[in-house]
Amino acid sequence: MHLSDEGLRLIKSFEGYHTRLANGGCAAYLCPAKVPTIGWGCTEGVKLGMVWTKEEAEAAFKRELAKFEDGVSRLVTSEINQNQFDALVSFAYNVGLGGFQTSSVLKHVNAGNWDKVPAAFALWNKGGGKVLPGLVSRRQREGALFMKPVEAPVEPAMPHQVAQSWPAWV
Repeated sequence: MHLSDEGLRLIKSFEGYHTRLANGGCAAYLCPAKVPTIGWGCTEGVKLGMVWTKEEAEAAFKRELAKFEDGVSRLVTSEINQNQFDALVSFAYNVGLGGFQTSSVLKHVNAGNWDKVPAAFALWNKGGGKVLPGLVSRRQREGALFMKPVEAPVEPAMPHQVAQSWPAWV
């Protein structure tokens, strides 16, 4: 399974694109948890003072997302839908695969305790030991997406009657 457009928008909306430079690139910064971060929340191998072009940031984001998609797919043992997958990838992208692996979120998912998952997300609302409003909001959105039913695709409209297209004398 891969992240949907909705999942991608969720992650990007909370990660933001920091610290944007005049030329469209970005520079590394310390996130609230004091982790060097760049672009769309990328942390792997990031050092303060690094600068990336927008293209480098997008490529790194895609590489990191692939690792989290694979990690969630590997660690989740119950059958989940697209919205649940998207919410879990967003969560894992933010807390790391180690945090995800030991979380009550994953334990409830693998046990099929769907109704307990949103509250388990909400427990992960701190950065640097402090409750962060952005994380409170992110966890609410992840919980809501996790519980959101996947809607069937809209079928193309079909006429109730098929008009006769050949002459009546045939």
